[in-house]
Amino acid sequence: MRVILAEDSVLLRDGLVRLLQAAGLEVVDACPDAQTFLVSVREHRPDIVVVDVRMPPTFTSEGLQAALVVRQELPDVAVVVLSQYVEETYATELLAGRPRGVGYLLKDRVADTSEFIEAIRTVAAGGTALDPEVVSQLMSRARHTDPLSRLTPREQDVMRLMAQGRTNSAISRELFIGEGAVEKNVSSIFTKLDLAPTGDDHRRVLAVLQWLEHGAEG
Repeated sequence: MRVILAEDSVLLRDGLVRLLQAAGLEVVDACPDAQTFLVSVREHRPDIVVVDVRMPPTFTSEGLQAALVVRQELPDVAVVVLSQYVEETYATELLAGRPRGVGYLLKDRVADTSEFIEAIRTVAAGGTALDPEVVSQLMSRARHTDPLSRLTPREQDVMRLMAQGRTNSAISRELFIGEGAVEKNVSSIFTKLDLAPTGDDHRRVLAVLQWLEHGAEG
């Protein structure tokens, strides 16, 4: 798997490079700013990019804007953005339109190297990986908006873990319930959100996008 990284902090950038390489990933380039990152991505066409949200020169949203450019110009390139804080507008903007092959993670979670690498692989495979804190904040906004109000507390727990890119077996372990119960909750979520049978993987992404969109409106 070929990766291009964009991070202005030299220490974090070097640490991420070593972490990704240790996991067997090929780091094609590691860029200090959004402009050189975009040039590199257009040249190398990696499998996935990992981008800091706030980068020079203004340290506001240069990294996010670069990530959005990648998603528009190179839709086959998976995108993971890293942020110091939960910024709901950025998360929903990143997921809008095409919620596959995308992740939004907090930098603190990088310390858990196994979960970080798992999230990278999930996104590269076309899945969605959202930091638990991002999911929690967006869920709290979405909880009182239709059709999300139809979901039971257990279904919302399952939805939260789906948004993190967890499989049914992983959700089963997290919630201490059987996989059959997870499957029933997932099926119920699809029904309540009016998602017609078109393949469970696709419906999982649509379900996550739906509550993100409703949460952003709240």
